[in-house]
Amino acid sequence: MLYVPWTNQTSITTFLLLGFGNLKEAQILLFVLFLGIYAMTLAGNLLILALVVADWHLHTPMYFFLGNLSFLEACYTSVIAPRLLAGLLGEGRTISFQDCLTQLFFFSALACIECFLLAVMAYDRYLAICNPLRYNVIMNLQVCLQLVSASWVTGFSATALVVGMVPKLSFCGPSEVNNFFCDMEELLKLSCTKSFLVEMVVLVTCSLVTLVPFLFIVVSYILILLAILRIASSAGRRKAFSTCTSHLLVVSLYYGTIIVMYVTPTAERPPAFHKALSLMYTVITPMFNPIIYSLRNAEVKGAFRKVVLQNIGVM
Repeated sequence: MLYVPWTNQTSITTFLLLGFGNLKEAQILLFVLFLGIYAMTLAGNLLILALVVADWHLHTPMYFFLGNLSFLEACYTSVIAPRLLAGLLGEGRTISFQDCLTQLFFFSALACIECFLLAVMAYDRYLAICNPLRYNVIMNLQVCLQLVSASWVTGFSATALVVGMVPKLSFCGPSEVNNFFCDMEELLKLSCTKSFLVEMVVLVTCSLVTLVPFLFIVVSYILILLAILRIASSAGRRKAFSTCTSHLLVVSLYYGTIIVMYVTPTAERPPAFHKALSLMYTVITPMFNPIIYSLRNAEVKGAFRKVVLQNIGVM
């Protein structure tokens, strides 16, 4: 800690990530488990990204957005998992204030971008089902690039606003973060000075970047459902709905965790429950996304089989 004479306080320069340090007997088991999950997450998401790039049949707006989501998930989990694994081996549990802010920034930015990307993917399905005749005209390559770019720029900008408020807080002890990564909620708890402005900026910004895309997704799927119900044949309804099921499952998994986190009162939430929720949306959910899209999507499975057969032919 650094002594600051004009405040008569010590200023925290490092934090200790408690992580799963209380489960000493299970450290190796947890390390193997999370290493396997991390490897599967990277392999699955990078495989989908490679298939989208390599197979021209997947050069459509829906798979363009899926490739971006897969790349995002690979980055998202890589911000958290390496330090989590190091902490389970008894290393890397101490993190400097600057490194803590850096991890918080990239984790929060990528989480925000995922909210926007999921909303963009819902808009894509809305146009494909509710306005199929003009779909290819509206959702051209330029529009796709603009929507993805807007998602990334907005996510990073909103996060810069929120994380930029953290240095305005004072941290004079304790320095133990009761999580396996630098979490905004935990940092606000550790702050010696309570700033109404900082807390309001964090609350309003986080609410906007999560609730606005979620409401947009809900409205999009209400319109999609109404359009599907107007389709005369049951086979047509099933075919139309099947193009949305993977996205709906991913949205449910991602926002389900967020809703539980926001609905549960912070004061009544035990630390173990908070860690479990954090583990769900930082490590577990990114692993399930490629599984959901590969198992529910015939075109992705077809592209994978074609790549495997081509490699076997070469060998």
